[in-house]
Amino acid sequence: MKYKATSFDIAYKAGVSQSTVSRALRNSPLVNEETRKKIQAIAKELNYKVDKNASNLRSQHTGTLALLLFEDPTSDDSLINPFFLSMLGSITRAAAQKGYDLLVSFQQLSDDWHADYEDASKADGLILLGYGDYVDYEEKLHQLDEQGTHFVRYGSVAENQPGISFGCDNFEGGYLATKHLIDSGRRHFAFLGGASDHCPEFWARYQGHCHALKEAGLEIRSECQSDAISTEESGYEAAQALIAQKIKLDAVICASDLIAIGGMRAIQEAGYKVPEDVAFVGFDDIPMASFSNPPLTTIQQNTRLAGEMLVEAIVNLIHNLDVKPSLTPATLVIRKSCGS
Repeated sequence: MKYKATSFDIAYKAGVSQSTVSRALRNSPLVNEETRKKIQAIAKELNYKVDKNASNLRSQHTGTLALLLFEDPTSDDSLINPFFLSMLGSITRAAAQKGYDLLVSFQQLSDDWHADYEDASKADGLILLGYGDYVDYEEKLHQLDEQGTHFVRYGSVAENQPGISFGCDNFEGGYLATKHLIDSGRRHFAFLGGASDHCPEFWARYQGHCHALKEAGLEIRSECQSDAISTEESGYEAAQALIAQKIKLDAVICASDLIAIGGMRAIQEAGYKVPEDVAFVGFDDIPMASFSNPPLTTIQQNTRLAGEMLVEAIVNLIHNLDVKPSLTPATLVIRKSCGS
C-alpha cells in the first residue's frame, strides 16, 4: 500500500509545528508569506491532499460559501439576470483566493433559510444576489438577521436594513445619466422603471434622475415615469405606454439595460430614430449593451470590485470581524444611443 503523506510529515520537513502547517494550507494571514509558500510547496511535493471532512470536524467550518441567486424572468432558460453573471465570475475568483469553495444555487425563499444552509452545514455564510419585490423580501432578511445567519447581499444600501448590504451608488448613477443628456441639449425626459420602495435600486436611480432635472430647472412630469421590471419585454411595453399617450420625448433614462434595449425597440418601431429623435441611457453595462442597435450608453456598475467586496465581507463576518455596508461608484459609459 502506498504511504499517504500527513500534515506531520510536512511539519517535520518544513521545521514548523503541525498547527502552522494547518494554518498555512488554509492561507491564514497568521502565517507569514515566506513560510506559507514553503509549506505549500512541500505539500505539493509530497502530493498531500487535505482531508476536508476531518478538517471540518476540527474547525466546525465547511470551507464553503453559498451564492444564492434570485430567479428572474428572462428571455432564455437561465432565469438569471445577465448583470449578475459577470458578478458570479468575480465572486468565484475571490472565494477561491480566500480558500473557499462556492456553492451556487437559487434562493428557495423557504421559511427557514438558515436551516437550509448554515445550520445544515452546507455553507459557512450566504451571498444573496437579486430579490424581486423588496417589500416582500425584507421579511426574509429580518428572519436571517434574527437567526444570526452570516449573510451579505448586493442591492440597495440604506439605514436600518437587516444584515450587511453592498451596492452601486444608484442615486449618483441616475443623476449622471440625466445630467449628461441635459448637457447634450435634451429637455423632454421619460424614465422607464419602477419608482417605489418595492424596487429600491430603481427608486434611487429615479431620484437621482429627478434631482438632475430640478437642478436644470426642468419639469418633472409624473406621466413620464413608466413602470417596468428588468426585462426587454417590460421595457418594450413601458415605452409603448408612453408612445400611446403621445408624450413629447427626446430623452429616456432607463433603470436597467434590459429595459433600455426593449424601450429602444418600441421607439424605433414607432418610427423614431435613436439617438436623433430620442436618446437612451441604460444602467448596468451588461455585455449586450455594447451590441444593441445603436450601442447603448449606460451606467456601469463595477462587478469585479463588488464581487471582491462581498466575499471579503462574508469571510470577515464568519470570523466575527466588523463589517460595514458600502457603495461602489457609478460610471457613465458613453456610446451611440445618446448621440455623443
